[in-house]
Amino acid sequence: MKALLDKLHARLGDFWWYSLMLFCACRVADLLNAFVGLWLVPKYVDPSELGAVTPLGNFAGLLALPVAVFANTFRNEVSRLSIGKEFGKLKTLMRTVFISASVFLFLAIIVARFTLPMFLERIRIVEGSLGLIIIATSFITAVAPVFTNTIQALKKFKANAVMNLLGAPLRLLTMLVAMPFRPLAGYFVGQGASPAFNIVASVFSLRKELSVPAEPYWNREVIRKFSKLLLIFLISGVASSVCIFIESTVLRQRLPDLDSAGYYMTTRFSDISSFLFNTLVFTIFPFTAALAAKGQDTRPLILKAAAATIGFSVLVALPFFFFGSTILSLLPHGEKYMAYGWAIPWQIGVSTLGALIGLYVTAEISANRFRFMMWMVPLDAIYPVLLLLITGHGYFTGIIPTSWTDFLTAHNITSLDTMLWWMTGFNAIKVLGCLIAMALKGKPRPC
Repeated sequence: MKALLDKLHARLGDFWWYSLMLFCACRVADLLNAFVGLWLVPKYVDPSELGAVTPLGNFAGLLALPVAVFANTFRNEVSRLSIGKEFGKLKTLMRTVFISASVFLFLAIIVARFTLPMFLERIRIVEGSLGLIIIATSFITAVAPVFTNTIQALKKFKANAVMNLLGAPLRLLTMLVAMPFRPLAGYFVGQGASPAFNIVASVFSLRKELSVPAEPYWNREVIRKFSKLLLIFLISGVASSVCIFIESTVLRQRLPDLDSAGYYMTTRFSDISSFLFNTLVFTIFPFTAALAAKGQDTRPLILKAAAATIGFSVLVALPFFFFGSTILSLLPHGEKYMAYGWAIPWQIGVSTLGALIGLYVTAEISANRFRFMMWMVPLDAIYPVLLLLITGHGYFTGIIPTSWTDFLTAHNITSLDTMLWWMTGFNAIKVLGCLIAMALKGKPRPC
């Protein structure tokens, strides 16, 4: 058996072999996550509040943005230090992340104290105990990638597979205990359980590497080197996070409760199409980084991963073309959601477009190339402004020309299908931008 596996490994190559290993391991976890999303959450969360789950998570992510930006800025550095076995400096960097996270957490609590009540009112939620819980969850989620990136850089894919296998049952168990008492609060407690476990498991997996004494890392040269990167990721992170936050808030605030709940339920199925992407985007980073470091072209690997993602998404979408409504009718409160079966294949298409963008962006960042942000950040800034203008044009009546008001009224977002048209168009434009950027350049060079 081992000889057969070794032969298959040699035939597939490291990238596809580790991707296959992670894909198989993660699917066990996804079965439990599917139970959470498709059964546990709709069972305990009232349909009138179900559509608020996504915007609440995105609000928490916005508060944790500084930590996420810090983690993304040093993602390549974590890889470099890990590959170079400079574990003393890596230990110092990780300590810095924890100290920074503590400072940012204190600031986020202050910000949330003044902004969260107004936001909960806007998305029609009255549960006041959510504040500290969603902030803590978002910060744990933001810090965890610093450790999993180290696991990734050292190509400890077996450790990552084990973390996925054990993290999902822990998340499920936490939700089973907490959600019957406070549905939304219990949901976010469960969401934080898995990344918290990943941090602990990563430290255990890295215990040999991190057992060395801490070495000095920070100096003027390092600070100068990463100041530019920090600014780039801050601008990109703000644009992307605000874009996602506004989109999910519009879905909740402007659509009827049932439409926003229908969106949540159908995305539980459309998220299945991202299973392969989630594996590939994790595996591809060290491989494209290595190719770029050798001066080799990363595009062939990106295109192969993109083709595999598209093919998998098509296979996932086919059953829902015929049985989407029937499947939805089997879930808690299914009679209310079965009319949204048509949206599942459509949202799979939107998710696939997002996955293609994610593969390109991950490969570019791994190679320390950031020119794509020159066109992607403006798109991420324009899109939410357009959404707010179209859905809130009533605020500008008497200020903007009547013809503009008539046009905006005719194209207002009042249902799930109109919102999906906007999401499809926006992601299609970004995919087109990625293709043009890849076609125009020769052999990639760092920015």
